[in-house]
Amino acid sequence: MPLAAEILIGLIAALHLYILWMEMFAWESRGPKVFRAVPKDLFASTKAMMANQGLYNGFLAAGLIWALVAGPELARPLAIFFLGCVAIAGIYGALTAARRIFWIQGAPALLALAVIGLS
Repeated sequence: MPLAAEILIGLIAALHLYILWMEMFAWESRGPKVFRAVPKDLFASTKAMMANQGLYNGFLAAGLIWALVAGPELARPLAIFFLGCVAIAGIYGALTAARRIFWIQGAPALLALAVIGLS
């Protein structure tokens, strides 16, 4: 896999680890600063739901990290699968929650997929 793809995958994995941390462990402290449109009184009542969502982001990060450390026969298909999952999540989030989710999650994943596809 090209170095540019590996760097993008590493950055996307780091982003999803950050999202895991925020949603699982800092939802009530960091969440209101990131999700300013959500009324502050909802953060306490949605803590368990967001922790579950954070766990899913952790699974995406784990898959991307697996793609980085896997042998050459697995790295590319793993990267394509998990980047595809991230891209779909980014597109769905943009359509249902906030457009900026596409630029934060979807676009970087699509860029990494393009780099892999061109190699």
